[in-house]
Order: sequence, then structure tokens, then C-alpha cells
Amino acid sequence: MRQVVFATNNPHKLAEVRAIIDQECTRRDFEVLSLEDIRFCIDIPETSDTLEGNAIQKARFIRNHTGLHCFADDTGLEIPALNGEPGVRSARYAGEKANSSRNVRKVLRKLEGKKNRKARFRTVIALVVNDKEYIFEGAVQGTILEAPVGDGGFGYDPVFRPARCRKSFAQMSDRQKNRISHRYHATVELARWLEAKSKEL
Repeated sequence: MRQVVFATNNPHKLAEVRAIIDQECTRRDFEVLSLEDIRFCIDIPETSDTLEGNAIQKARFIRNHTGLHCFADDTGLEIPALNGEPGVRSARYAGEKANSSRNVRKVLRKLEGKKNRKARFRTVIALVVNDKEYIFEGAVQGTILEAPVGDGGFGYDPVFRPARCRKSFAQMSDRQKNRISHRYHATVELARWLEAKSKEL
């Protein structure tokens, strides 16, 4: 079976992506490996000021160090009322050592008194295969709630309610979220490419 590495140390992302690929691919002759599977422990740089740049940087880094086919993602929460913040700094919005709770609190604090609470989650996936690069993107529009709701998900999920939904991402089951999320849309495009082009791996 052909192999491709997902360049992440985030177990939530890994589980989400594997579940979406399993759901979408009827014919599987490739395997998605984690960094733990290949025992890769080197810190991966993430210094670009765009989601696309970070995804490409991470995928190239793994490819250059291991010689393996690789894909990497970067995801950002983009809020027009905050001039697109937190955007590419979503994971570090409240500081380099911030956790999800502190990031969420900062977003809610900066949105206090603002009527426009529209937002979107956007995911960019970069795939490097045989030194060729491919980009897949997905987005979901929604609203930032005034307080966290729900115990599931991760990151900003408790305060993000997708458009035309009554639940926050954190109130949804994994299956419900995986049908509509930003990462779902980007990963579906990746899965379709891998299924159609797996002989190139």
C-alpha cells in the first residue's frame, strides 16, 4: 500500500482527516501516516504570514527531511470585524504558549460591543508528491457566539456556529462536523486527488 504523511502533531486534526478520507474514498490503496508513525520529532517551521505559505512550508520540510510524500494543512479563523484576525495566528492568538481557552477569550474580548460577528474558518492543504505541489482549500461561513457552547471539538469550535446551523461546532458530533467543516471541504478535494492519482505515489 502506498503511503503519504500528514505533517501534524495534532491528534484531533489527524483523527478528523483520517475519518473524512475513510468516509470519502471507496477505493483505498494508500495509507495516511502520522509524524508519530514515522518517528519524526524535529520541530517543523511555520513562519509564513499566510495559511498557504505555512502549509507549503511544512509539507516541503517533511518531504526534504524524509523523502516521503507529504501533505500539511494550516487553518485560520478569519473575522472581518477584527480585520481578518486571528487568521494565520489562530493557534497563537493569545501568545506563543497560549491554549485554546485563552485564544477564545481574546476573540470574545475583542468582539465586545461589535454588532458584526460574522466569521469564517478556512483550511488550506498543501500536498507534495514527487516534488510537485498541489493546493486544496475549504471554507465555512458562520458567526462567533457571545460565549462558548458545547463540550466537543477543539480550538475555537465552542464559539463558532456555522451558517444555517443551530449548533456550534463543539455541540456537533464528529460525524456532523465532518460533513460541513472547512477541513472537510479541503480534505475531500485531497481525498479525491489521492484516490484518482494514488499510482503516482
